[in-house]
Amino acid sequence: MANKEITYKEVWDKLSKIDCSDKVEKKMNLSYLSWAWGWGTIMEHYPQASYLFYQGESDVPYVQFPDGTAEVRCRIAIDNLSREMTLSVMDNRNNAIQNPSSRQVNDTKMRCLVKCLAMYGLGHYIYAGEDVPRDADKEEKPVSELKNVTEMKKPVAKKVEEPVETPVENPTPNEYGSEEWARLFCESFLKLAKLQKTKEEMTSYYKSNTKDLTTLREKFPKIKEMLDGELKSIVNSLKEV
Repeated sequence: MANKEITYKEVWDKLSKIDCSDKVEKKMNLSYLSWAWGWGTIMEHYPQASYLFYQGESDVPYVQFPDGTAEVRCRIAIDNLSREMTLSVMDNRNNAIQNPSSRQVNDTKMRCLVKCLAMYGLGHYIYAGEDVPRDADKEEKPVSELKNVTEMKKPVAKKVEEPVETPVENPTPNEYGSEEWARLFCESFLKLAKLQKTKEEMTSYYKSNTKDLTTLREKFPKIKEMLDGELKSIVNSLKEV
């Protein structure tokens, strides 16, 4: 019998409840979640997971814009699931850096990896500015421990002073299949679609997202129609193998 495919909801329900606040590191004016711990946690639950960073022309691992600033792009796959995320190469004040160094790019790649993990639920509550996962205390502490409030420990409250290295205007969708999810999926899908160099690569990329595209068509047919229109113009500009 074939193994049952995992779902986005299953992964989200599991990872979003993990308290990772004591793994937050403080550097300059920003807070970061340890990428090593984050990936190690994913390996504990989903050892088949893999990640991929965009590699541009001349093996440059980022996308550079006309003003000289840059962003890295990361994709994480777990079996049939995939999430994508981008992150600008920034200084400690969240300002984009022009002509970034290899060190700055590499650091951003690791932070982008963590940000992409949050799309699956791991550490998502930190980006939302919360101290602990919702209902975490109620699930992990017996009722008897709640009697003496003064003895209860909240290791996160004194460490997390601000959202982890990403602006609030980039929210993570609350639920797979929601309208917010649809908007973010289309935006991310088109960004990577424009990076495909041949029609064969585009076909392969499209097939790898069949599940999400089917959900989009069933729940938001008008959005899917608009996406198809954008894809058609991109495909027409591609060359045959």
